[in-house]
Amino acid sequence: MRKLKSALLYTALALVANTGFADTPDIAALRDGDMRKLTVHSTPMDGSDLAFTGEDGSEMTLGDYQGQYVVLNFWATWCAPCRKEMPHLAALQSELGGEAMQVVTIATGRNPRPAMERFFAEIGVDTLPLHTDPRQSLARSLGVLGLPVTIILDPQGREIARLQGDADWSSDSALSIMRALIDAPA
Repeated sequence: MRKLKSALLYTALALVANTGFADTPDIAALRDGDMRKLTVHSTPMDGSDLAFTGEDGSEMTLGDYQGQYVVLNFWATWCAPCRKEMPHLAALQSELGGEAMQVVTIATGRNPRPAMERFFAEIGVDTLPLHTDPRQSLARSLGVLGLPVTIILDPQGREIARLQGDADWSSDSALSIMRALIDAPA
């Protein structure tokens, strides 16, 4: 029954996808390659105010990124597609990360800190945060059903797009999408 509900939710999200809304540029037309998997919502969806554990051990919420576009990635140390995708997310952060946009990576579930550090060291990533969601509370509140999942949040913390599975976030298409969002008039 749970799988059926999840399938219905995903289907509903897909049906309303791929169109722009008033205060966000139409990014659907910029999707190419891996970014074709990006579902762009017709209207922003509520984000979440549930806490997760910041890299320094402090309690954080997505509200800490208010005013910025967030490329929110849920991953785990045991996730092979995450290993492939993470360097692309790091490249996106290096290219466009700053006051207007941040790539926020959150390891969800049981991911011991030493294993997370080893994971990042093995793939050569040092520009992304080691945040955690050990009880998967934030992930569940956002409907994350598998890994990796990447969600784009607008500066108000609302979900505007979602990509299930790994993707090349350093591709021309991904960079064009994020630049269009960042450069849009406020």
